[in-house]
Amino acid sequence: MERLRIPSDVESRLARELIAWFTTVRADGQPQPVPVWFLWEDGQFLIFSQPRTQKLRNIRANPKVALHFNSDERGDSVVRFEGVAEIVPDGRPATAFPAMIEKYREGIRSLGMTPESFAAEYSVQIRVRPTRLMHW
Repeated sequence: MERLRIPSDVESRLARELIAWFTTVRADGQPQPVPVWFLWEDGQFLIFSQPRTQKLRNIRANPKVALHFNSDERGDSVVRFEGVAEIVPDGRPATAFPAMIEKYREGIRSLGMTPESFAAEYSVQIRVRPTRLMHW
């Protein structure tokens, strides 16, 4: 499958944004957006989840997802991805991704966690392969 072309201004957002809104769809058809930490790596979103979350149940039933960033104060700078999520069986822990740990070091600390305890609690790796990008 061909990799989605990402313009430089969107690449910049992918590098600096701390929160993405990750939308999955429940079995009853209700979209469920949740804020997530992420790492943009090799053209995919890398997300870690606690093991028994609704988003994981949703992905197992329907892997089609969306991610977006908050817009700027004027409603501009919109970035929205559609994609396909995969729960990675036996995926490497968050501590195996130094860029992820560095990006969220302060956030992990503010949760009263260490990188190791964060990786143990958020132990399920999700990869999202973007299939469509809308931005302005």
